[in-house]
Amino acid sequence: MRLVSWNVNSIRSHHHRLVEWIERHDPDVVALQETKCTDEVFAALMAEVLADGYEFAHHGHNHWNGVAILSRVGIDDVRYGLPGVNRPPYDEARVVSATCGGIDVHSLYAPNGRELDDPHYLFKLVWLERLRTVRVPGRPTALLGDFNVAPTDRDIYDPVRWRRRTHASPPERAAIDALVDDGLRDVTREHLPDDGVFTWWSYRPGQFAANRGLRIDLALCSDDVADRVERLWIDTAERADTHDVEKPSDHAPLVLDLD
Repeated sequence: MRLVSWNVNSIRSHHHRLVEWIERHDPDVVALQETKCTDEVFAALMAEVLADGYEFAHHGHNHWNGVAILSRVGIDDVRYGLPGVNRPPYDEARVVSATCGGIDVHSLYAPNGRELDDPHYLFKLVWLERLRTVRVPGRPTALLGDFNVAPTDRDIYDPVRWRRRTHASPPERAAIDALVDDGLRDVTREHLPDDGVFTWWSYRPGQFAANRGLRIDLALCSDDVADRVERLWIDTAERADTHDVEKPSDHAPLVLDLD
């Protein structure tokens, strides 16, 4: 069973790449983030994939945010958003959840936070705290997506430069630690322990070539899912590929192969 998490940075801009990637790599479940479209637009753009046996759940309102799950192993008990009351800004399209192949899959796109003194930063911290409630106890679980947090200094190309910025602040990292304390495992580090493992690179010239990136796309899994992971890999070739007029997403796909 192959699970994929990918911030596609606009389905309108990159749906051809996504369709081609799915054809090449044959995933069973794909968690997408930052689709930036409505449910109707998503269904239209992904018609070719849906015709090939995939079902989907998409949560999107307009040209901001947006998350989706594509599955060819069933998609049941679909849930949108965080549990509880979601008044603005917590009604943004940032979480969609479903049971796929016996695993509770959550595709999530955490708030960016902007700056440490911006109100959006507090929104991000509260949002991450509320994310702890999304898991259904006792179910095999995979939280997949763009957390917009680099869990440790090893997950940043230049931790000194990022010390006073969002994505690396102690409260953000504590929020990820809290999810781990709740019984989830950061499976990327279990399978890719070396330095220089990133999932996002700026579009600025030379950043990807120099591997000046961040690891902010995470897979946090319950033990019963983490123990099944035989291989985990980041498709950096897709981030590098500029074979046509479409530039790639600034994120690379994160792929989990389960036995």
